[in-house]
Amino acid sequence: QVQLVESGGGLVQSGGSLRLSCAASGNIFGRYVMGWYRQAPGKQRELVATRTTGGVTSYANSVRGRFTISGDNAKNTVFLQMNDLKPEDTAVYYCNFNFVGRNYWGQGTQVTVSS
Repeated sequence: QVQLVESGGGLVQSGGSLRLSCAASGNIFGRYVMGWYRQAPGKQRELVATRTTGGVTSYANSVRGRFTISGDNAKNTVFLQMNDLKPEDTAVYYCNFNFVGRNYWGQGTQVTVSS
């Protein structure tokens, strides 16, 4: 079993920045993928960014160039630096941990960007 603890959401003005963190704990070994998804009211959950233990990253087109995902494999932690935030980035952000074919989800953290 894997547990995820997220932190770092909040309220920010348009153009501002926030940094999200997610730490995984449990029986973790070998390779995995950690990332962030988000869900806005009335919309489906969507991919934001992912990072493999090998350091390979991927981003949604809507955030590329503004968001940066990074991680610390030794601490099973992933970060999402969000710059130049826009009102359309407002959503609940969920940490995702994909490990030995299973998906684990964090509880979600609210990000609200005011115009």
